[in-house]
Amino acid sequence: MFVDSHCHLDRLDKSPEELAEVIKFARNRGVEHFLCVCVSVTDYPQMLDTVKHFADVSVSCGVHPLHQEDACSYEDLLAMADNKDVVAIGETGLDYFYSPDTKAVQLTSFIDHIKVANALKKPLIIHTRGAKEDTIALLQQYKAPETKGVLHCFTEDWDMAKAAIELGFYISISGIVTFKKALELQDVVKHIPIEKLLIETDSPWLAPVPYRGKQNQPGYVREVGEFIAQLKGLSVAELAQATTQNFYDLFAVKRTN
Repeated sequence: MFVDSHCHLDRLDKSPEELAEVIKFARNRGVEHFLCVCVSVTDYPQMLDTVKHFADVSVSCGVHPLHQEDACSYEDLLAMADNKDVVAIGETGLDYFYSPDTKAVQLTSFIDHIKVANALKKPLIIHTRGAKEDTIALLQQYKAPETKGVLHCFTEDWDMAKAAIELGFYISISGIVTFKKALELQDVVKHIPIEKLLIETDSPWLAPVPYRGKQNQPGYVREVGEFIAQLKGLSVAELAQATTQNFYDLFAVKRTN
């Protein structure tokens, strides 16, 4: 059985009935749990309402680095995330590739998220692009020793992955790994210890081959898992078992199956 460790169910262009069919399709393909990740505290209540009927969907709370127009204070984030249904803080992080102009507010927001994760003893979900040095440096400076997390939709190099793993973080791989030109990422995946690996869709974006160009959905995490299993010389069952257990270990989610 698989887990989609990072998706945005509230961002799928689906009616409530269609979303239920999307979840059913994923379950029928062996996906047993879904982590719906928050990108904006403004949309957070609506996200909770979207997924509240699904017992196998967990949620996070945070502000994506590209949504800094929705930035909130440390105190407000702490209050919203201090909820038994919230299993992680984020997604947070730094993105200097798409938004170097908001670097200052991104840095402040990221530090606040790290501190909230420390205070609530919940893991961090981190988006990082074009900001390797600052991402690792801020984690080294502000993260409590017991705070864990994941670098999601990872596309950086092995040096960064290794540094994050040494800090107790997992590395999550999306459908990008299946793209023909993702040779460097494929090489990185070969080096990631299986006990530190997660898989995800990041749906509705980044659909894996053979669905590239279509709206992504959690059921397609199977293709991500199958591709990575082949890369690492594992059976699909071995890859699924390891990444699923890693998910439950990191997020302390109660297994529904």
